[in-house]
Amino acid sequence: MTDVPGNLANIHKRVNLALESSGRPAKDVILVAASKGQSSDVIRVAYECGQRHFGENYLQEAQKKQYELADLLDICWHFIGPIQSNKASKISNNFDWVHTVDRVKIAERLSNSRDASKPLLNICMQVNVSEEITKSGVSLHDCIKIANIISTYPYLNLRG
Repeated sequence: MTDVPGNLANIHKRVNLALESSGRPAKDVILVAASKGQSSDVIRVAYECGQRHFGENYLQEAQKKQYELADLLDICWHFIGPIQSNKASKISNNFDWVHTVDRVKIAERLSNSRDASKPLLNICMQVNVSEEITKSGVSLHDCIKIANIISTYPYLNLRG
């Protein structure tokens, strides 16, 4: 098994050094551990070391882990992969954050599918800053317009 405690300690040390050199407060940073391909046991070890935010990019794999780790009440799940329209509903109701919104249609489906009893779904828009056609994301030209549209959806909280 990987040295999860040691790896997390090293990452925290590097993050703290970066925070010091930038003058930013620690509260500005959330470390999201990409947990795709990791077992629920490994995630549980990271959780026991204080890690709370975990990123997944495969819906079915994430749902299995969420079921196995349902006793960890303050765990926070992030969807970090590309979103297929037909999976937006399940993503909307199984995650706290979605990092890869690149189309208004996806944002609309996430909002329309979100259970009203849940907190707002935190959204990060994926922007194609290089404008390369091989890359995903909203174009720089459309970024503000799309952000304004997304911010009107009632069950989404546009965070970045």
